[in-house]
Amino acid sequence: MKNISTLLAGALFGIGVTLSGMVNPMRVLNFFDLTGLWDPTLIFVMGGGLLTALVGYHFIFKRKAPLFDDQFHLPLSKVIDAKLVGGATLFGIGWGIAGFCPGPAIASLVFGQAQSFIFLGAMIAAMLATKTIVGRAG
Repeated sequence: MKNISTLLAGALFGIGVTLSGMVNPMRVLNFFDLTGLWDPTLIFVMGGGLLTALVGYHFIFKRKAPLFDDQFHLPLSKVIDAKLVGGATLFGIGWGIAGFCPGPAIASLVFGQAQSFIFLGAMIAAMLATKTIVGRAG
């Protein structure tokens, strides 16, 4: 049941980002274009996601455990370090350059556009490179 609920949640997310137009990188890029074709759609999508999360977490965390697991799996560290800030910065720069973040990029694969496959290939390559570099440093 856990895998089915994960699949349904992922499908719902994919449908949501597709209906909101977030699988189109120009939506994001036009949001950052304040002097040109500015598109405020991203504000409404993020606001809707934030509101949904706030309400959802309010009810979910009243439970002792999730429906299909023994416990909640939450980050344990509350430390804001250079690794976290650097990763967030790189994510933001990449998002601003490409107009994609991982979830919508995966959802966009159903449209078969080359840019989606190129982005995901580059993202996977960067993840593997990071794992190798961090593995050597650690």
